[in-house]
Amino acid sequence: MTDTNSGTGRELVTDHDQADDGPLRTIEFDQLTDREPSTIPIVPSAPMANGDSIPTAFDPVALRRGRLERLRAMMGERGYDALVLLDPYNQRYATGSRNMFGYFLRNSTRYFLVMRDGPVILFEYPGSAHVSTWLETIDESRTSKIVWSAVNQRDDVSADPFGQEIADLMQTHCSGRSIGLDRCTLGLARSLEAHGLDVRDCMQDTLHCRRIKTAEEVACLAQSMASSEAAVARVEAMLRPGLTENDLFAEMYGEVIRQGGEFIETRLISSGPRTNPWFNEASDRVIRPGELVALDTDTIGCHGYYSDFSRTFHVGPGKPTAYQRMLYQMAWDQVHHNMSILKPGMNFREIAENAWPIPERFVDRRYPSIIHGVGMHGETPLVAHAMDFDRFSRDDMLEPGMVVSVESYIGEVGGSDGVKLEEEVLITETGIEKISRYPYDEALLGREV
Repeated sequence: MTDTNSGTGRELVTDHDQADDGPLRTIEFDQLTDREPSTIPIVPSAPMANGDSIPTAFDPVALRRGRLERLRAMMGERGYDALVLLDPYNQRYATGSRNMFGYFLRNSTRYFLVMRDGPVILFEYPGSAHVSTWLETIDESRTSKIVWSAVNQRDDVSADPFGQEIADLMQTHCSGRSIGLDRCTLGLARSLEAHGLDVRDCMQDTLHCRRIKTAEEVACLAQSMASSEAAVARVEAMLRPGLTENDLFAEMYGEVIRQGGEFIETRLISSGPRTNPWFNEASDRVIRPGELVALDTDTIGCHGYYSDFSRTFHVGPGKPTAYQRMLYQMAWDQVHHNMSILKPGMNFREIAENAWPIPERFVDRRYPSIIHGVGMHGETPLVAHAMDFDRFSRDDMLEPGMVVSVESYIGEVGGSDGVKLEEEVLITETGIEKISRYPYDEALLGREV
């Protein structure tokens, strides 16, 4: 969202504060840059009412309140008196708080104590509590008892104070002793047990709770998708021979950041022979005329919500080969058939059994899942193909409010190319609504005028 201040000759851009859904602040930057002006908005539009079937308007307080209410409802159903959340995604779901996200993905030393019927207490990195304490979801903040414990080889020293403090707070604020941990070191769990608490692994329960999205979360997902589509549009617009895969990835990543997104979980942009098999990540390989370029967004976008769709493009000059068009058409057929069968109440095994039948020559390089959940990252459920179902999936059913990505990869052993396509959809009361809306490559579909 931009506004030009003609008096200063500088551009004003609204930018989200550090919390995932926090207040907007205004920053300035010089218009005189070496970046060509973009026809794509550089940040998502501000939430506003519209007639879209998936609106992007939402109330940040309602977003945070709705998630915390769902989490506490799950705690009541599963018999938790409290949770200790060390996973940054669960912390954000419960409170809307984000702080040094990448750092705490690998350093489990920042945590929240969430009482079912009591306060939410933040245990923060020293000197940074102000980043989050303005949030109405946080009642109190303290300094983490285990900060730097692993890097300074102090796990054996810090575990007991951690357990003692949590046990004391439990005694003060609730009569029960059941506590869930989403992830931690063995010493922390043992310390809680040593102080008389009944410790359970709550990660599966928190993920199951998060499977159903509130209306505000759906709006966040739609905004995140729009910003990722803008990033992919920049990649498609610059496609030409002579660029490297890294050039394209850098452009996509840069646009994600300009759009208010946060990071990309993978580096899945590949070209030519590196499109088969899938999962080759971006490299310094130079792209040549007539090749395919395939990508997967895998983006933690604005408001901390995931956007996950895939596209494959043909690099000119010239037209795609008949083989490339065949692969693309099959991937398109697979995605659209599998979208067409999705409806609420459908069992996961039923999805696997009714999915698009993969031709035998392409079975070995099938994508691992038919659908997978989407929220703050790739989430539950994961529905594998019928041949893999018992190994990778458990049966359950689609429910309204779930958001899933529908996957396809078509490539064969010894083949020169592969095609990756994927769509993100909302499960509704009657079927699905598409969240991803990026167009397909008309040349690869054989639909050029």
